[in-house]
Amino acid sequence: MKKNVFVVASLFLLLTKIHAQDTIHVVLLAGQSNMAGHGDYDQLDEKTKKRFETIKGRVVLSVSENPKIKAQPIAPKNGKPSEKYNFTKHFGPEIFIALTLAEAHPTQKYLFIKKAVGGTSLYGAWSADYSKEKAVFSERGKERQTMQLYAAHQNQIHQELKKLDDKGIPYKIIGMAWMQGEADTNKPETANAYQENLELLIQGYRKEFKTLDMPFVFGQVNPLPRKFKEGPMLVRKAMEKVAQNDSRCELVKTKPKDPWLDYPKHSDNLHYNHIGQERLGTDLGEVLLRLQ
Repeated sequence: MKKNVFVVASLFLLLTKIHAQDTIHVVLLAGQSNMAGHGDYDQLDEKTKKRFETIKGRVVLSVSENPKIKAQPIAPKNGKPSEKYNFTKHFGPEIFIALTLAEAHPTQKYLFIKKAVGGTSLYGAWSADYSKEKAVFSERGKERQTMQLYAAHQNQIHQELKKLDDKGIPYKIIGMAWMQGEADTNKPETANAYQENLELLIQGYRKEFKTLDMPFVFGQVNPLPRKFKEGPMLVRKAMEKVAQNDSRCELVKTKPKDPWLDYPKHSDNLHYNHIGQERLGTDLGEVLLRLQ
């Protein structure tokens, strides 16, 4: 009898292990331009590119809420050279989040679901309590003023998860990475509301996807003061308070002023270059690992 119990227990553990290996780990990514990413992929060294080639078959990336567009193996985004950036292969923190997670778990497969639009505000387009009035107040241009990115990203996530459900593929949402806030530094109203708005966003994602203890990791913004001098420091402090108040949140802290030695930037003093994106993605990924 004891032998039969042992065999059954061993079989159960084996099946549990196999099921865990087959479960897709889902990572949510959202924000504005530094989440979209302007790192120059061609500036990465060959050793790093080879590391990436070995893991990208286990990580797929969804960047569209159009259900007909399938998630693709993670890769830099191709574009045209511009006056601001004279390179074509742009990448954000997802590349090094993927490297960090996939190298730590060599057999695990991942689905990254990303929504990022440059220049958008948590007060407006990203608000969990969106209103046209707030969007017009906080967003630059009519196109951004009509964006409802919080709702659009959640719709995108539901569509991707449904695809897995339809195929009978088990999944687990293991965390969310957020890189946003520069736009909210520009006005007293948006900067002062940042803590409350970020807490609402985090609560909203957790509730929507029934992951009330979902890890949430975010980078601390550090733009130079622009339209509202106190804005950057107000938003930075708001981020620190959110992390202090939530044990499942962690902030990747940055230095508040030039020179940007921790996370290097392009000459615009706003967007992280390839070194900055490498460090940012690695640090975000390490926090996600630690919070599992």
